[in-house]
Amino acid sequence: MASISGCEILSRALHNEGCSTIFYLIGGPMVEVLACCNRAGIRMIDVRHEQAAGFMAHGFSRIAQKPGVVITSKGPGTVNGFTGLVNAFMDCVPLVLFGGSSPSDARDHGAFQELDQMAMVRPFTKWSGQVTDVRQIPNMVQVAFRHAISGRPGPVYLDCPGDIINSKVEEEQIDWEISPMISAATYGDPAYVARAVQLLETAQKPIIVGGSGLLWAKAAKPFRELIEALQIPFYTTPQARGLVPDDHPLSFPEARVTAFREADVVLVLGTRDNYVMGHFKPPRFSPEAKVISVNIERNDIARVRPVEIGITGDVGAVLSQIKAEFDKRGSRPQRADWIERLSGYCASRGVKNEEFMSQDSIPIHPLRLCKEVRDFMDRSAILTSDGGEILNYVRQSIPIYAPHNLTSGTAGWMGVGVPLGIGGKAAKPEEQSIVVTGDGAFGLNCVEIDTAIRHKLPVIIIISNNGGWTASREMGQVGRELGFPDYEKIAHAFGGYGERIERPEDIRPALERAKASGASSIVNVITDPAAKAVTIKFSVYEV
Repeated sequence: MASISGCEILSRALHNEGCSTIFYLIGGPMVEVLACCNRAGIRMIDVRHEQAAGFMAHGFSRIAQKPGVVITSKGPGTVNGFTGLVNAFMDCVPLVLFGGSSPSDARDHGAFQELDQMAMVRPFTKWSGQVTDVRQIPNMVQVAFRHAISGRPGPVYLDCPGDIINSKVEEEQIDWEISPMISAATYGDPAYVARAVQLLETAQKPIIVGGSGLLWAKAAKPFRELIEALQIPFYTTPQARGLVPDDHPLSFPEARVTAFREADVVLVLGTRDNYVMGHFKPPRFSPEAKVISVNIERNDIARVRPVEIGITGDVGAVLSQIKAEFDKRGSRPQRADWIERLSGYCASRGVKNEEFMSQDSIPIHPLRLCKEVRDFMDRSAILTSDGGEILNYVRQSIPIYAPHNLTSGTAGWMGVGVPLGIGGKAAKPEEQSIVVTGDGAFGLNCVEIDTAIRHKLPVIIIISNNGGWTASREMGQVGRELGFPDYEKIAHAFGGYGERIERPEDIRPALERAKASGASSIVNVITDPAAKAVTIKFSVYEV
């Protein structure tokens, strides 16, 4: 009888789950696991810091719309990986972290790099488990993936003690059977759906707000169909941008503030009432507005603002119910006045905004940089934004046409930009991957350009270099100043392409040269240190 090691079992279980890519940093006791995964044909992307592995898996998951996978070594390696896991937890992204740990037979004996990793990870995972018998591995891997993607998505953790993962067992003792996924969608209560439709029928100024629940439910098509059938203006959270293109006839981004304040009915789809949308409370939304909330997670409905109607269910399934109910009634409310008002506001603001973004001042205003990026990027490009000032400017001014928008999410984590962009590129190598980041945020994971170059995942990294953290209008800020280093030389050091830009007319040619190089690149753009995003009344994504 042939024996098989836990390392081989884990690699085969991952392959059986459809895992195509793993982000990792080599270290014990997972060295042989990594070798087995490589032999199994899984693409292995080794990073320079485990934190970046988690962020790359996050970006991969968002773009591929399936769980991202991370493998870390014991102790410090796994703790470093927790950063990405916590970010995924706060952003509701399915991520599976396999952490090596100290031998179980030496627990509490002060073993090398021994930490209570299970205790540390529990508050920030949907599920966590520990392998105590090598024969458990296939089942536990399957359970981990199911938890990551079921209901509201999120991260999970499987602890892999060194003695268990490296032990052997007779192969005939392993149960490789894979249970089929339970894919039936959860529909909402028909009575509540009917009430929601009745409320939407009588609304004079309704809007729809969509979140990442639409992405994970793969509900872009029913989302668009409902918008068009009911002629309701729509807005999305950053995580859901591009599910319906920003240039859709019912998208009025420059009128966002007006739409929120005047809406009488707000249909909220697959997002929480957190700070991203001002908790759907005054002054951002009218106190008289009636809120209809649809969410797969019951406890995410009316957490902050009371709702008129709360519907628990798969957002895609509930969308189909709402549309079917409207079709049954033969109702198609006319809202020409509301649409015309928002459209007119957009048109007038658009002209003013374009003038502001076209300024030729030196130092370069960040919005001019955003204009050049907007005009350069492909329609289906993966756009990642990271930082403080520049993050706000990017979301204000660059439209998104495909569900390829990556940001730090609700955690507001800095330093995610470069690894998110690399992870997104790994998910869709055929798409252009552009990272727009601040100079401070860039420094946190800048060395990961080496990962992109070694694995032939070209990303264009554009730095808004304003000389430090935040804008410099507040005098006497301790620790703000970083100077204006030649960050582009980091790209040169690892074999990539880089340029330093100080004049606005030079930005676009530099971006074209970066693209033509075919390599990962850094375009280091010197921007105005005094430009503070929150002082600009630029209403596209005003916060």
